[in-house]
Amino acid sequence: MDRIDEILRFWRVEVGEKNWYQSTEEIDAAIRRRFAPLWQIAAQGALNDWERSPKGALALILLLDQFPRNMFRDDPRAFETDPAARQHAARAIAEGHDMQIGPPLQQFFYLPFMHSEALADQDRAVQLFSERWYSPDNLKHARAHRLVIEQFGRFPWRNSALGRTTTPEEETFMREGGYGKALNALDELNASVK
Repeated sequence: MDRIDEILRFWRVEVGEKNWYQSTEEIDAAIRRRFAPLWQIAAQGALNDWERSPKGALALILLLDQFPRNMFRDDPRAFETDPAARQHAARAIAEGHDMQIGPPLQQFFYLPFMHSEALADQDRAVQLFSERWYSPDNLKHARAHRLVIEQFGRFPWRNSALGRTTTPEEETFMREGGYGKALNALDELNASVK
């Protein structure tokens, strides 16, 4: 099995959809053990040719965007390869690779934009989840991420890992529920529109 297929099989079968957004030390350790050296190679740009195929592009994006979040929790390395992941995702989407993969793995082409602290990238994430792969739950999360960036210009929950000073407004936000508060605000907004 080549490394591309190994990454995709690991993420789809061994981790499985129900665990994609769960934090367990067991999953994090498995990703570190199996893929940390490959992540370092990808971070240096040595695997950029993977983006030529849909499966290769997806594996590269997972390796640069999702896996570091598991391997390096509460560590700045979790976000180190985000810019490269966004660049690869943008090129893959332009080539239509995301549409060739299909749900549910298709969403990982869009997450690098949702993980960005730039409002333009947040707008792109909302657009992608609205137009290319509509999932009410994913769209809700894209909108919640956008709300946080619109309000703070960054994700306050990353401050500690990135050595940033938390503002009083961010402290209040985190104390009052943080990201969950953003999700609840969307629910309240949607309820008032109905």
